[in-house]
Amino acid sequence: MQNNECFLLSKPEKPKPDECCGGGSCSPCVWDEYKQALNVWQAQRTNKNLKKHTN
Repeated sequence: MQNNECFLLSKPEKPKPDECCGGGSCSPCVWDEYKQALNVWQAQRTNKNLKKHTN
């Protein structure tokens, strides 16, 4: 039997104030990583919603 169940990522949490140095020299910055994870999470939700409406 094939399992078509999709596992969703949980929404990423914003970095805490003490996790960012504020200097702008970190590469990648914790905010860059957060924004990337948020984009992946949003895309996953969009794809799930599209599949729900097309099935």
